[in-house]
Amino acid sequence: MKFKNGMTLLLPLVGLALAQNSGCSATNSELTTSSSSSGTGAGGEGGSPGTGGSMGIGGINLSGGGDGTGGGPQPCTPGPDEDFDKDGFSINEGDCDDCEPNVGPNAVEVVTEPGGDPIDEDCDLEIDEEDIYIPCDSGIAIDEMSAGEAVKATDICKISSGPKDWGLVQADWVLPDGSPATNVQPGFHLGHGVLPQFGTIVQNRQGEAMLVLSSGTARQPNDPGYQDVGGFDKGYTSAHPVGFPKESPACPGVTTGQPHDGTGIKVVLRAPQNAYGVSFDFDFYTYEWPGYVCSTYNDFFVALLTPFPQNQTDGNISFDSMGNPVSVNNAFVDVCGCDGNPPSPCFAGGKTFTCPLGNTELLGTGFGFDYGFEDHAATSWLQTTAPIEPSSDITLVWATYDSGDGVLDSTTLIDNFRWIAKPGVDVGTTPVPN
Repeated sequence: MKFKNGMTLLLPLVGLALAQNSGCSATNSELTTSSSSSGTGAGGEGGSPGTGGSMGIGGINLSGGGDGTGGGPQPCTPGPDEDFDKDGFSINEGDCDDCEPNVGPNAVEVVTEPGGDPIDEDCDLEIDEEDIYIPCDSGIAIDEMSAGEAVKATDICKISSGPKDWGLVQADWVLPDGSPATNVQPGFHLGHGVLPQFGTIVQNRQGEAMLVLSSGTARQPNDPGYQDVGGFDKGYTSAHPVGFPKESPACPGVTTGQPHDGTGIKVVLRAPQNAYGVSFDFDFYTYEWPGYVCSTYNDFFVALLTPFPQNQTDGNISFDSMGNPVSVNNAFVDVCGCDGNPPSPCFAGGKTFTCPLGNTELLGTGFGFDYGFEDHAATSWLQTTAPIEPSSDITLVWATYDSGDGVLDSTTLIDNFRWIAKPGVDVGTTPVPN
């Protein structure tokens, strides 16, 4: 184990059904939509828009609702310039079903579920088009300085052309509190990277690359610029994110330290007219395990959504199974190991870790025994979902940071961003579906 003073001591020692792949073609760029499911990870309760209609493939069928007078369903007979379904488009503006707000030029295509009625959601004269996945994350440099280019590694591909066109509006590098990453130490930009894999075992989730954020260097040990995750202090601090620090009930009396060496990215997105939620995958690694579990050195990964999900007092949407933010003390630390494990569990900070996924996902990352005499820990790939309003502008901040000091670093992999094209999305984080 590496102590904070630099001394080293050798110690003995998770269901979302995806509907279609994301595409980024020049002619019909669409991020993958997916069917929603409620995550089991605790968190704020997500809300879905209320309607008066009946559920149909891709959303709500307004023509199935009553008029509130007891007269039953009313006919839908829109004029060519009327925008009857209030989705922002009339028939003359390309809306191929002006009775259905989830169908129009600003929608994403949804593959028809078994037994469902095929619908051309995006009005491109094709139904359930099985476009070949064309990744937008090929050829991105590991040290890409443009946030707009680097975020393509998460599979955010399409750029919005204006207020009535879904896609990426803006991307910026930020500190954990969301403030611009200006006038910081040069080491800040070592904290973000674009990688095809992480270590020997862990591959990206979609396309050819993933975005990596680190309080150290977002690199593998054999990559240029890598610094030992057990002792690289970049020498800057920041404020806490809104709503933080949050202390873990599993570590009573512990106070989280000030954020150090944080790296984040802020993306502003314009949602499709039939998008009721978002999802993404992440994998959190930390060198603070096992030596500093339940201490002030409680490194974090945060995912902050604005507007806040319904019934939440802040925007954090990634939680562990006990309702705690993702940190050194979280309950999703399943990739780990120690002497005698298996079959014996590991103990750290007064807590028991069974390490059900073993330690192989640490190999070649700098967080395993092959680089530092002992195993540290990771969550393996997890998937977060959260509700949004269709056609709304949302902001996501992803950030990773040390707490209390700048050594013993933590790193987060982010990939496989998706729009969810069904109502009823909850805030939740679960192991990724097989």
